[in-house]
Amino acid sequence: MTSSAEHDRLKQRIIDIHGAWDESWEAIRDLRPAFLAAYVSFAEVPWKKNHLDDKTKELVYLAVDAAATHLHAPGVRQHIRRALELSATPGEIMEVIELTSTLGIHAMNIGVPLLVEVLEEQGLRESAAPLSEYQEELKARFTANRGYWHQFWDEMLELDPEIFGAYTDFSSLSWETGTLEPKVKEFIYIAFDAAATHLYVPGWKLHMRNALGYGATKEEILEVMEIASVMGMQAATTAFPILVDELRRTNDTVITAQPERV
Repeated sequence: MTSSAEHDRLKQRIIDIHGAWDESWEAIRDLRPAFLAAYVSFAEVPWKKNHLDDKTKELVYLAVDAAATHLHAPGVRQHIRRALELSATPGEIMEVIELTSTLGIHAMNIGVPLLVEVLEEQGLRESAAPLSEYQEELKARFTANRGYWHQFWDEMLELDPEIFGAYTDFSSLSWETGTLEPKVKEFIYIAFDAAATHLYVPGWKLHMRNALGYGATKEEILEVMEIASVMGMQAATTAFPILVDELRRTNDTVITAQPERV
């Protein structure tokens, strides 16, 4: 049987990883301790290897939960609190949120090339138009501010320089005023591009390349993706407490799991 001591060890392992314990984890532990134990072993991996420092790990978790494709508010609060406990500054946390807020431009990164395909299919476009002096200035400004250029910006710059110029200013602010080192900024982009709710492959690959260029190691990048990989557990942290509530409503008591070994 699962002993009280084993339950306590599971609780402590969750606290060691996430810095907190709440009713979500308790519901999983009470109903399916073996499942929680399996999760803990999964989530512990980057905390055992420790190629990233603890503060950076929390900032990566924050990016995954705060991204517009996910917006997991309980996780946002938890990881902001934990990052502050690990000496992250309010400025660093705001910088992560600002970086994560750039995700919406992927509507253009994906949509503009699709529009170009449609225009070509309809005979409304034959080739790219030469860039104007203004467009060349925008390209140079983006490259200087962001430290790279990628071909997926070409058609957006050509067809919609107004939005590209505005996005350049929007996305550059954290690079001009922030304090996180460049490779950590790139880790934030990798985190929300790699998240299961987004999986934006072109950006994911680009930001891995950029991170390596700023001195990141493959082990650090792997840890970013390991952290992003555990977001699926939020199915359980959301649903198990609801199951407990419904069991209590139906049976006037909480039905606990059958005894099992952890």
